[in-house]
Amino acid sequence: MIQVSLRQLRYFDALARHGHFGRAAEACSISQPALSMQIKEMEAALGGVLLERSARQVTLTKFGEEIVQRVRDILRSVDELGDFARASQDRLAGRLRIGMIPTIAPYLLPKVIENLARIHPELDIHVRETLTPKLIKEVVEGRLDTAIVALPISEPSLTEVACFSENFLLVRPGEDEGTPVPSHETLREMRLLLLEEGHCFRDQALSFCNLQSPPREVLDASSLSTLVQMVGAGIGVTLIPEMAVAVETRSAPVSLARFSDPQPSRTIGMVWRRTSPLAAQLQQISEVVCLAADALREQRKAKPSSKRPATGPTR
Repeated sequence: MIQVSLRQLRYFDALARHGHFGRAAEACSISQPALSMQIKEMEAALGGVLLERSARQVTLTKFGEEIVQRVRDILRSVDELGDFARASQDRLAGRLRIGMIPTIAPYLLPKVIENLARIHPELDIHVRETLTPKLIKEVVEGRLDTAIVALPISEPSLTEVACFSENFLLVRPGEDEGTPVPSHETLREMRLLLLEEGHCFRDQALSFCNLQSPPREVLDASSLSTLVQMVGAGIGVTLIPEMAVAVETRSAPVSLARFSDPQPSRTIGMVWRRTSPLAAQLQQISEVVCLAADALREQRKAKPSSKRPATGPTR
């Protein structure tokens, strides 16, 4: 009988993902020599070499590539055993692995965590912030329990639950305050600053302008904060979601404008595996996310702002 431990399977999975002993060891919270020893023991037990080792990185051998998916299926099944145990409880408790995209996390996450800690204090919350394709992959593979993203995702293996919608606002240099709001046709001719490729918010902004690609060669940014600061420096204009306005425009010399209806917008929601034993609990958590969004909306209404968005036609 082959003797391979669950710990060794997790170490091998980490190595396959990181392609580097040092980074994998750090992710697993063990020393690099200990990780190397465990992998060698796993190779000896399986009777084959799993990795090609070099000074800078490791790559999977053909045998390793055949093994890695089976290892991940085993790990997912083991994790689901824990999920079944948690699902049998009357309360929400234990580990919750939740992902968020970068255009949501800085603004919604604090309120979501606050609400979850208050309503479900026995939850042990682990948060991952990254781009939508990575989040969806990790949810599908069972490395995340759920993710908060812009919908629709249209992944057959996932359940999608819409939580709320929000509009996009136009951010312009401060000296443009009070000038007519450009239509989306006019916006195509302007220097539109965008997030770098991979962000779904970039695609949504391009869709509003009926563009397949940016109208000009211009520096892309990795965050909404950088976009707003670039606008404040007079480089161009951009769109940002309404939840980001209070945080991102408070120290930038910019003006805000709201488009006339139908305004550009996005729907935010949660996704999780259709087969997840935690489906009922995740449905409850989606309601907490809705409450967090409502609280943020009420805060925006109650707090006076020096940057009142102007309104104007989009056609």
